[in-house]
Amino acid sequence: MIADFADLAEIQRHYQQRINQYLSQVIDQLPAQDTKLKAAMGHGLLLGGKRARPFLVYATAHMLNVPLDHVDPVAAAIECVHAYSLIHDDLPAMDDDELRRGQPTCHVAFDEATAVLAGDALQTLAFELLSRADSPLTAAIQIRLIQSLSRASGYLGMCGGQGMDLAATDQPVTLERLEQIHTAKTGALLRCAVEMAAIVGQLPQQQTELLLQFASDIGLAFQVQDDILDVTSDTETLGKPQGSDQAANKSTYPALLGLSGARQKADSLLQSALHALQTLPYNSAQLEAFARYIVSRDH
Repeated sequence: MIADFADLAEIQRHYQQRINQYLSQVIDQLPAQDTKLKAAMGHGLLLGGKRARPFLVYATAHMLNVPLDHVDPVAAAIECVHAYSLIHDDLPAMDDDELRRGQPTCHVAFDEATAVLAGDALQTLAFELLSRADSPLTAAIQIRLIQSLSRASGYLGMCGGQGMDLAATDQPVTLERLEQIHTAKTGALLRCAVEMAAIVGQLPQQQTELLLQFASDIGLAFQVQDDILDVTSDTETLGKPQGSDQAANKSTYPALLGLSGARQKADSLLQSALHALQTLPYNSAQLEAFARYIVSRDH
């Protein structure tokens, strides 16, 4: 059992090292037919970060006694999609950010056209990873994984959420609409990470629904905490410009609920997530510790 956050930090480092090594190998194995594009892909994918989505894949697989090498491509695929989304989010046509994880964003380090292509290439690489012929997974499971990631990445998930977020800039947004935006924009991929591990572990439907309730709650809590940190933290700690949401005139949980109300919202989501998790007949200590970390992190 995980007793404290020191233990969680050790597990996070283990999973981060595992996925970073796997992702480095994926990039290294790409042919050098376009060294600039390959370098840009690596810049966006290997820049570091919390690796929250791979953590959820690995922690869920661990809970279900699934060998981690069976979900390495799953963790890598979802991180490829996440990295592509960040590259595109940072573009001048979107959020126009110059700093990501303390480093120049992809279009600043290279150029705008290369950044667009790097994002496109990482997105398609994700689905190549899930569909490799040498996978230990059955074709039926691979298809379900592709369906899950496609849905979470596209119109009904991340891209749709980003579209709603852009449309809401400089516009008054209700709390219900804000939750809809972030459930899609941020929550969909976090939920997908858990769902794909459950697919590999062939979890029964009733238990899958409880696990997805947990994932939905922490996905939204993750965004609430991001909104809080945009107000309370600093650029050096965040690794990106502090106050960028306010500068872009975006609706946030602190703006709608106040800082205290946003913190109460995050705690309420945490309690709901833990309740769903504790109903499952598994050792879910890693997932529980991560959920607590979500609402207590400082970056």
